[in-house]
Amino acid sequence: MEGNSLHISVSCLCIKHEAAAGWTLRDTLLFITFITFITETETVFIIFIIFIILMYTVLFLLCGALTPALCCDWFNHQFRHLNGESLKLLQQMGDQMTEAEDSPVAFPYRLYERMRNTQVEESQLRFIRDSLQLIFDLYCHGNHSSVTWDTDKSERFLIQTHRQIEELNQCFSTERHVSVKLRKYYKRLSKSTVERMGGSAASWELIRQETAHHLEQLDLLVASMASRRRSRRPSAVSVTSRRR
Repeated sequence: MEGNSLHISVSCLCIKHEAAAGWTLRDTLLFITFITFITETETVFIIFIIFIILMYTVLFLLCGALTPALCCDWFNHQFRHLNGESLKLLQQMGDQMTEAEDSPVAFPYRLYERMRNTQVEESQLRFIRDSLQLIFDLYCHGNHSSVTWDTDKSERFLIQTHRQIEELNQCFSTERHVSVKLRKYYKRLSKSTVERMGGSAASWELIRQETAHHLEQLDLLVASMASRRRSRRPSAVSVTSRRR
């Protein structure tokens, strides 16, 4: 409608000034044809821009809907395998862990128990992601010069951990902060071992020992999530009986 109004206005303007300008009728018709072409081209261009915007909006919404689904698929099929690989690398990058010395900080069993009992799966996924992030930070922000760990396996352990963090970040918004209790636990662990013991080899072995314990607990948490998910699905037998 706007294009038609513009076309009509230009036509009227041209006709009014035809005599004064000395234009012929043919010149007027050619000019009107040119203006019509420009107007139609602009209209097509505007429609094209609107189409592009709508297409990107739809793609954005689809990505927002598919990303959690893809994350869940990855989590269900890959996480426990990668977590097991991380645990294996952790065990192999140094000497055999004997747990001869207890950690100066009590292990947060209650936090894990609370996560296993919660019905909100997103909270569980956040807890797993936050735990891995805090473990990753422990190793990245410390001085390991006192230990004789295998460099290749140490790097692969960190790469594997970071990969899991990045994959889990796709499951939900990363704006929310890490649980205060979880953050305080890891802060106390770092202060009571690496910082208090001057970054000694013994302090890092304690960290490695506790890390292995955390990875084992995370595996148990994921196993309980999978078990609960299976229990929610109707079995094939029950579905068949309902149909009958």
